[in-house]
Amino acid sequence: MKRAALMIAAAVILIGCNALTSDLPQQLLEIPVGFPDMPMPSDNPLSAQKIALGKRLFYDPILSLDSSVSCASCHKQEHGFADTKSTSSGVKNETGVRNALAIANAGYLKALFYDGRAASLDEQIMGAITNPIEMHSDAKLIATRLQNHPKYPQLLREAFGETADIDTRNAVKAIASFVRTIVSGNSRYDNFMHGDSSALTAQQRRGMTLFFSNRTNCAVCHSGYNFTDEKFHSTGISSHYFDGGRYEATHNEDDRGLFRTPTLRNVALTAPYMHNGEFFTLDRVLELYSRGGRSFVNKDSLIVPLNLNNEEKSDIIAFLQSLTDEKMLTNSKYAKP
Repeated sequence: MKRAALMIAAAVILIGCNALTSDLPQQLLEIPVGFPDMPMPSDNPLSAQKIALGKRLFYDPILSLDSSVSCASCHKQEHGFADTKSTSSGVKNETGVRNALAIANAGYLKALFYDGRAASLDEQIMGAITNPIEMHSDAKLIATRLQNHPKYPQLLREAFGETADIDTRNAVKAIASFVRTIVSGNSRYDNFMHGDSSALTAQQRRGMTLFFSNRTNCAVCHSGYNFTDEKFHSTGISSHYFDGGRYEATHNEDDRGLFRTPTLRNVALTAPYMHNGEFFTLDRVLELYSRGGRSFVNKDSLIVPLNLNNEEKSDIIAFLQSLTDEKMLTNSKYAKP
């Protein structure tokens, strides 16, 4: 019991329970207890009009080359705003090369994509829009479609002012505004940490103790309120990475095969896992870490054999399931208009 109490205390420190709330009106952005205030770009403050417009554009395939793919095609609310495919399909059924990361709490991230090449949500969204194996569109085409649309010109003016440009830049800003409102921090784990001792089962509490223990070191990389250190690691998924990961952004050999730590919030619903969507179950992920991963020149030194038994694996998976935010999955604020 004493050891469990120590682990819970460590978890409290990691999540940073400081009961902060946003200065923004609650109907625009609900900050969960224990989360910091979300950073906002000075050139794109939140407004109800931008969020509503961004939500509409998020679900509208008008931004893709052949009007077949929207942001929501790869980021599904019922799956924690992740995809169910190993690698998502773009226009003309082009196959991507990486698994679509969940975007809940993306407004907090300092770098986006698995290789961290985007420094802002605007960059990330524009990257997806222009990528030839995703939406394969361009700013001029999108601007023309928006200008000729029966509703978007007026909606853009309502969101950005009567003299606003009806262009891709403002469309991207609106989508970024909507994505910032997709916040996940209301899981059974959160309720337990905030005083509801009945929120977790005995098995989930055992799994939490293991997760935050020095034996597994899970919480070294999956740390803080968002369960990510936002750093880049090779966890020994492969002995040779055909995808260079962080190297693709930095061209530094020390970054080859390193990928940004994804959040574990809603992880039970965001399968398949890893940058290439190689594993379809959490059991397979834990099996990899239990045996210490495969040999790789840049493999993180934290990745060592854990030799977890079947009961320990089940306990950790039960804990990971407690990170599911049921409220976010059914919140009408995020649903297709």
